[in-house]
Amino acid sequence: MIVRIHAEGQFQVPSALLDTLNDLDNQAVDAVAKGDYARFLHLLRQMHRLVREQGKPLPPSDLRVSDVVLPSEDITLDEARALFGIAGLIPG
Repeated sequence: MIVRIHAEGQFQVPSALLDTLNDLDNQAVDAVAKGDYARFLHLLRQMHRLVREQGKPLPPSDLRVSDVVLPSEDITLDEARALFGIAGLIPG
């Protein structure tokens, strides 16, 4: 699975990480819906950390399409609502 962290790069992560990322994503959607920006950022940072720690960075020349795009940590709550609303960032 290819995951892009916006403004940072792409990582190839093990498919086994998908369930964990999906769980964090669902919690992030709930935090956004409740307007809890601090909780949303905490969850987003957890997703970034997992991808960096368990993923293999891909070179910028690798043009594969990302399966998941995580926003950068400077995203606002309004931008998060507009970006993924109730659907979340992780498909499925």
